[in-house]
Parts: sequence; structure tokens; C-alpha cells
Amino acid sequence: MPGGFAEEADYADYTNVLNTTLCDYCSSLEKPFVIFFDESDCLGNGTLISFLRQLRNGFITRSRTPFVHSITIAGMRNIRDYKAHIREDSATLGSASPFNIVTKTFSLSTFSHREITELCLQHTKETGQIFEPQAIDYIFEQTDGQPWLVNAIARECVEEILQNDFTKTIFKDIVEQAIQNIILTRGTHFDSLMERLKEPRVRKVILPLLQGEENVDRESDDFLYVRDLGLIKVDEKTKIITPANPIYAEIMVRAISLNVQSRLFANPEYQTPRYLRDGKIDVNFLLKDFQVFWRENSDIIWDELYEKGLREYKEASPHLILQAFLQRVINGGGRIHREMALGKKRVDICLEWQDQKYPIEIKILRNNKSIVDGLAQTFEYMEKCGSSEGWLVVFDRDVEKLWEEKIYTRQEIYKGKNITIVGA
Repeated sequence: MPGGFAEEADYADYTNVLNTTLCDYCSSLEKPFVIFFDESDCLGNGTLISFLRQLRNGFITRSRTPFVHSITIAGMRNIRDYKAHIREDSATLGSASPFNIVTKTFSLSTFSHREITELCLQHTKETGQIFEPQAIDYIFEQTDGQPWLVNAIARECVEEILQNDFTKTIFKDIVEQAIQNIILTRGTHFDSLMERLKEPRVRKVILPLLQGEENVDRESDDFLYVRDLGLIKVDEKTKIITPANPIYAEIMVRAISLNVQSRLFANPEYQTPRYLRDGKIDVNFLLKDFQVFWRENSDIIWDELYEKGLREYKEASPHLILQAFLQRVINGGGRIHREMALGKKRVDICLEWQDQKYPIEIKILRNNKSIVDGLAQTFEYMEKCGSSEGWLVVFDRDVEKLWEEKIYTRQEIYKGKNITIVGA
């Protein structure tokens, strides 16, 4: 802060130092002062209370003592969530509540497809480098316009992959590579978002989402909190709740199943070439390998989730571990497309290898209808993917059953299409 006000402040009086310093500084100004506080929601509970209270006190006494004209508090959470985070509703912060300072709250919107196109055209105008239309389409598809992701992908394409060679056009395959690069490097943006997965409030919403289970209370503070964090979105037309974008869905799965992927990476058996037959993925062989891996490692993986502070996600571990297994073995050039949504009662996965698609449904065995419903859902997803063959992976969580009863493979013909049921 200019004028030495910050240096002269009495930091021992931590409950008043911010208010006093801002008052002194504003007293020296001839014009109104506007200030932005970024990432204030990262402050510890006691510090956050003091911070907000000093801003409130300064603002309500500004008629007597000059103070900041306008304040913006920017962060990942709505200010109502500061209150929920700090204390229980039954507790009190005293009569001078620091939360009575909000005039207006709003969230920064995501970019539309048109805005992403305009952003890329600005780059083209300045440098001559072209973003191919399919590349722009793919950026929008994978980010849903999330501003940080859009800019991070564009930067990765231009500066890291093409090394600022503006003579080279940015095609879709370069964007695909850029997305994988930023996912694997896991920058601070991803770390801060994924650290939220350990919070009980977040887990209440994300856990059923990962499993495709029943809807959560959309009016609850927990749901609004997770939505404000930007982890989920609600389709305006269908009202379906999904991860905010495909990249976040990928990061969620990878963050929770990181140890599984590390174990797979270290084992040379679980690599792409092992599963290729005449240029195609042998999904039956792939899932047979998974059955062995699941039987040998499921208990160990649950213990690791507990140690990482993610024990609440144990219920979703079948979905997460299978997805981690599939991700590792297709990293040699394929893709995995995930469709997770609340209330679907299953998770849709489509492996893509070159021009081939392999639809896989994941179901938890809950009753006699589970497999019947699973066959219908698999058929529906096969139709969507344009595939004549599909796979239904059914996890049996009954601890009383022997593995020999849970592990099986059988073929079913459903409405003229071949579906392989894989028990686990």
C-alpha cells in the first residue's frame, strides 16, 4: 500500500489493524478507493471472522471516518458458505455479525462457444496463428467454457506444444494433447478444487454423482456449495446434474484413484499393447484382467483411500477403480469418455480407440432387477455410441459371498445385440 501505511501499521492489534490501516489510507486520498480481495475464502476460521468483521465495522462507520468506497471479495465460495464453514447454525458470532456486509453476490459465467471463438480470433489477429474450427469445438466440449481451462489449454497449445511457432495451425489433436498435459501436470487450479473432495459437504454430492445414484436435495446448502465451487452443473433444460465439464470429471476420478493408477503404471502387464488384437481392443481380455486385479487389490485400495482422507469414497471405489484401470491401459493413444449424472443408477463409459467405440456400463448389484435394468441401459448406451457390442460390469458388494460366486463372464443377446456381462 502506498505511503508507508502498511509498514507503520500495528500488527499486534490484529483485530483492528486492517480497519485502522484502510481508514488511515483513505483519509489521505482525494478520490474514493475501491479494493478487491482475492482468495479470501482461504483464510483460517478465526482470521476470516476478524477479516470480515473489520471490513463491516469500517464500512458502517464510514460517515464518521473515511473508509473504502466499495469492496469486492473474490473466491471460490459464496459468502454464505463462509458462515456455514466457520460455525454451526446454533453458534453465535456476537451482535456485530461480519456477514451483514453483502450488497450483491454473483458468479463469473463461463465462456460461450461464440466467446471462445472470439478469443481465438483475437489471437489469430495478433499472431496470424489459426485455431481450426474443430479445435475450438473440442475446447468448448471439454471445458464447457470454464475460463481458466480455456486459457490454460490455449496457452499449452501455443507456448508449450508448438513453442510459439505461429506458422503452425492448431488442430484438434493438438488440443487433445494439451488437455492431457494439463491434467497430468495437475496445476494449483486442480489441486485447490480436488482438495475439496475431502470435505464432507462436497462428498455428500460428489459421491452419488460418481455412482450415478439418486438425486440429492438441490435446495440444500451442501448442493449449493458444491455448485458454487464450480464442480457440478445443472442442465437448464433437462435439469440433469453432471460434473461441470469432462475435464473436471476426469480429474475427480484421477484424484481419488491416484494410488491405483500408480500401481498400474508400475506393472508392465497392464499396458495397452497387451490388449490389442488386429488393431482393436480386446475388451473381454481387458475386463478379465480387471477381475483378477479387483480380486487381489480391492481391500488394499480401500485402506489407501482411508489413509488419504478419502475414506468416504469407499462406496464408489468399484466405479473409480475400474475407470482408473481402463484409463491406464488406453493411455497409449485411446480415449475414455465418461458420462456421470445423478439419478441414472449407473455410469456410462465409452472406450475410444482410433475409430472404434466400446461402450461399458457399470452397475452395483442391489437386487434381482439390477442386471435386467443394466441390460436395458447398456443397450441404450450402445445405440447412442453406434455399437453392436457392449459390456455390463456388475459389482457384487455382498461380503458374505465367495469370490468364485462374484467373478464370472457370460454372454446375453438383448434386442439382437451382443452384451457381455462381467461379474466382479
